[in-house]
Amino acid sequence: MRLLLLADTHVPRRAKDLPPRVWEQVDRADVVVHAGDWVDVRLHDALELRCQRLLACWGNNDDPELRARLPEVARATIEGVRLAVVHETGSSAGREQRAAAAYPDVDLLIFGHSHIPWDTVTPSGLRLLNPGSPTDRRRQPVCTYMTVELRDARVGDVQLLPAS
Repeated sequence: MRLLLLADTHVPRRAKDLPPRVWEQVDRADVVVHAGDWVDVRLHDALELRCQRLLACWGNNDDPELRARLPEVARATIEGVRLAVVHETGSSAGREQRAAAAYPDVDLLIFGHSHIPWDTVTPSGLRLLNPGSPTDRRRQPVCTYMTVELRDARVGDVQLLPAS
């Protein structure tokens, strides 16, 4: 099972659209996961039409229409892996401990907000992933997204990739 992880797309404020490379990944993914800050409902509509399955939450920059459509925390079990998707997890200091306490029944927590890629595992085994942003690199050298392979109830290969 191939997941595409996105967050902080900020379309159309930071970019008019997702980069072509990201749209190619949408077409290849079994599940597209978006960790909020869409900004406009049109990207949500476009992803829903184009992807096989969408798992998503709203972010702090999302309007009332997106908040009405999406949960603050999205959850699913995919290939035996229990996932949660949330926009914000607070500061990086103490993140693993807070996440493990807040999501004790989750194997993989996907989050956004910082635009800074993140990949760690808590002592309890919770994997935390932030794909960065495919449209607004902030203090990062490039815009990014992630792909994740799930198989046999485990998180397999995780790749952080440049968006363009």
